[in-house]
Amino acid sequence: MDKLLILPGIIIGLSFHEFAHGIVSYKLGDPTPKLQGRLTINPAAHIDPFGFFALLIAGFGWGVPVEIDPRYYKHRRRDEMLVSFAGVVMNLFIAIVFSFVLKGLFIMNPPWLMGTFGDVLLDVLFYIISVNVVLMVFNLLPVPPLDGFGILTEIFDLRKYNWYYQVYDKGFLILLALIIFNVTDVVLVPCVNFVYQLLMDLIIF
Repeated sequence: MDKLLILPGIIIGLSFHEFAHGIVSYKLGDPTPKLQGRLTINPAAHIDPFGFFALLIAGFGWGVPVEIDPRYYKHRRRDEMLVSFAGVVMNLFIAIVFSFVLKGLFIMNPPWLMGTFGDVLLDVLFYIISVNVVLMVFNLLPVPPLDGFGILTEIFDLRKYNWYYQVYDKGFLILLALIIFNVTDVVLVPCVNFVYQLLMDLIIF
């Protein structure tokens, strides 16, 4: 049952995350996301089957990366950093919005909230919040091809170093190894718990 209840959170989180990358790149002058049909929140355009089931089963995942062409940007480093930030900011925004939705439900306290439908709805909303917090924190990890590495690349101009492309090309294998050996959990779990609890304390309860 829990796997079904978490599905809306995964679909919303992955779709809006990739849409955010696409729309920001497009607004910065890059037509590529529009030409490839990525300026939509339709999950079919963004869901990577492997990344979807990884998030469902293992607690981490990804969508189909939005292709961009930085040659269209007026300020390449700044604009690439903005595109990298867009996805995680969108996930945080979704988590905050649904936290306020939950808060509103608790304040109004309609009679049906105490029934079976109410229980299911509350679980779905809590999952939407938690999944988006996980996606935000996971994507901020400074490992290619995640957004965190993209952000650091532009801040410190990492492309000028010889090791950059070697690390980038092997990024997925590095990330997979970190996940398999639970190295990512050392950072991921405390950060996810902190952000989630912050939303609970400041907004919901």
